[in-house]
Amino acid sequence: MDDLLARLTLEEKVSLLGGQDFWSLPAIPRIGLRSLVMSDGPIGVRGTGWAPEDPSIALPSPTALAATWDPSLARTAGRLLGQESRRKGVHLLLGPTVNLQRTPLGGRHFECYSEDPLLSGEIGVGFVEGVQDHGVGTTVKHLVGNDFETERMTVDVRIGERALREIYLAPFERVVAAGGWGVMSAYNGVNGSPMASNGRLQSDILKDEWGFDGIVVSDWRAARSTVGAALGGLDIAMPALENPWGDKLVVAVRAGEVPEEVVDDKVRRVLLLAARAGLLDGVPGAVLTPPADLDGDAVAHEVAARSFVLARNENFTLPLEAAALTRLALIGALATDARVLGGGSAQVTPPHVISPLAGLGRALPGVDVAYAVGADPRPFLPVLPLPASVELLGADFEFSVDTAAVRWIGDLPGAVDPAVVTGLELRTTFTPDEDGEHTFAVSGFGTFDLRVGTVEVPVGTLHPPTATRADLLLSPREHRAVVPLTAGEPVEIVLRQTIKPGMAHTVSATLGHHAPGVSAESMLDEAVALAAECDVAVVVVGTTEQTESEGFDRKSLALPGRQDELVARVAAANPRTIVVVNAGSPVLLPWADDVAAVLLTWFPGQEAGAALADVLLGVLEPGGRLPTTWPRREQDCPILEVVPEDGVVEYDEGVFIGYRAWERAGTTPLYAFGHGLGYTTWEYETLAATATEAVVTLTNTGAREGREIVQVYVAPQDPPAAAALERPARWLAGFEAVSARAGETVTVRIPLPPRTWQVWDEGWHTVPGTYAVTAAHALDDPRLTAGLEL
Repeated sequence: MDDLLARLTLEEKVSLLGGQDFWSLPAIPRIGLRSLVMSDGPIGVRGTGWAPEDPSIALPSPTALAATWDPSLARTAGRLLGQESRRKGVHLLLGPTVNLQRTPLGGRHFECYSEDPLLSGEIGVGFVEGVQDHGVGTTVKHLVGNDFETERMTVDVRIGERALREIYLAPFERVVAAGGWGVMSAYNGVNGSPMASNGRLQSDILKDEWGFDGIVVSDWRAARSTVGAALGGLDIAMPALENPWGDKLVVAVRAGEVPEEVVDDKVRRVLLLAARAGLLDGVPGAVLTPPADLDGDAVAHEVAARSFVLARNENFTLPLEAAALTRLALIGALATDARVLGGGSAQVTPPHVISPLAGLGRALPGVDVAYAVGADPRPFLPVLPLPASVELLGADFEFSVDTAAVRWIGDLPGAVDPAVVTGLELRTTFTPDEDGEHTFAVSGFGTFDLRVGTVEVPVGTLHPPTATRADLLLSPREHRAVVPLTAGEPVEIVLRQTIKPGMAHTVSATLGHHAPGVSAESMLDEAVALAAECDVAVVVVGTTEQTESEGFDRKSLALPGRQDELVARVAAANPRTIVVVNAGSPVLLPWADDVAAVLLTWFPGQEAGAALADVLLGVLEPGGRLPTTWPRREQDCPILEVVPEDGVVEYDEGVFIGYRAWERAGTTPLYAFGHGLGYTTWEYETLAATATEAVVTLTNTGAREGREIVQVYVAPQDPPAAAALERPARWLAGFEAVSARAGETVTVRIPLPPRTWQVWDEGWHTVPGTYAVTAAHALDDPRLTAGLEL
């Protein structure tokens, strides 16, 4: 790369280190360098803007992917998103997120994999390798300590060196060792230094100690210092908006504040990334022949079913036998408005969403699948489900949308110049089914005017003038108005949004609707009465975008609204009540011991209802195991609240997070780490353990084919193994998925990496002594234990 570097002026070099717009780096044609394009992508590839005619496949949430405990399936998911990236012209995918789930209140808990660093690292490696199989780069994020949302732009996280090495940096180190091409730097500070300027972590450890040869890109607007970020190991500052580099960095280099050799190192890394992605003329990319195309719907369906965790199944309620069903009650607002992905940067627009009602209705053609809302947890009104035309004001450009909602970050539809756009106008025609007062709701940002038929509805500006861009995107507000309408008489609805100059690259406008309806009490009564009349009741409960999303931490683990009351009353009316939990992270289930079955489905992606029907009816087995501990009560959580004090959060629990902290506290959770039931049973027969692997033989003792996740935990037994520093009671050392037919015996070999036996104490040290090596179905379900002298 040095020959190309030598041909560049200082200004050209610096131009490659900052966004030319929201999502890309500039091209330099005279050296054969094309523009490098980035995109958000934890569960789908959005691309550089929002194009209704070009939707994005939506896979299940990262917590769901981790719940499969299957790095090979994670690689398949990554390959699909690498394929989607190539289709959308994206060269660098912004993910995966391997921050650990330190507290269940973390707003982006659903976007992280696990509370365990080994599981997070292995799933992350599978995903990264899959994306990069297509010659598309990844940026494992967010380095480091970005485990909560409160004051995330400014908070300083204080983490001890041992916890940093053994817990928080471990999944990043694993991905780097596997050949990841990029790392994203977090918003927060760590131990006194903002991450974008944190030379110790980004230069000394990541680049020098680990030998990382890729790029470090800032989270969007996380780089705020010209010299500090330049000297602190950051390579790319994004986006162009409020970028601290550009001309300022050129001046700093010429003033001697930043050596030009530092800039040169960054540019070499950018050129290497461009070469790997096939963006340098005459230089073959890292992948010349990409893998064969995958069926996106099929992959989304498989990941969903394999991620579902059957947490409870009394009296073999599941799987249901379709031939024995006459009438099934499906209850809950989320049964028709499934929450298939999390809020914030994880959002994409899928080509379709299969709701539980649609999935079960399709799978049970001879059964009366009866629906009742029961309880609606959504604080905002659901989007009006009508196609609409949208005109970009000032640009003379129109397009259509399937529902009355418009949202994008980055490029505008039709590649319209954002500078000329002054707003938008959304038009649709609505024909009410019933007389009465219909409620309409407007959410988004900007200034709004709404007309329903001849009725003008004053809306105005929903956010205060002091609202930041993050507030606008991640903390939406809603304005409601009641309009009397007559059944069968169509009315034209026009929603007009005025946008401030220069703001059109970030747009959100949604029109919601609620018909004249029954009271909350009557909805509950209707659901209970329906459940009592049916063979089985399936209740879908979950969180909403206003309770679980990027941008804020959760206030409570309780399900929003009256969903708990709904489940309790339905269960009292029908002993065969199955509860489907549609939440990306742990929620409280106070009725868990009173229902027949509990199925945890996370945010299950676009194939949600189809996968759910297959699992409920036994076409597929629920293959998931918990990647995080689920509490019975909030007060039982060893780490819960995240409240910065004077801008600081102390991680004073050290290495004791997740199940390590639960065991240290001696508290029993509702569902332990690794828990999950299938549709068959397993007998663990033999275990042999060495310092490098555990060999487990087990038999499928059930009546049907099944899949088991063999989990291996290691526990120090005597000094010095138990006395070296303060060590957890046990920790996950390895895992492997096995499949077997009914009655079949299989043997699995599970590698135990050197870090299994090591602690950090001014360097990595293997701790000798006696260890118990346990093969388990879950943390709280050990099957076989072998002693090992190290």
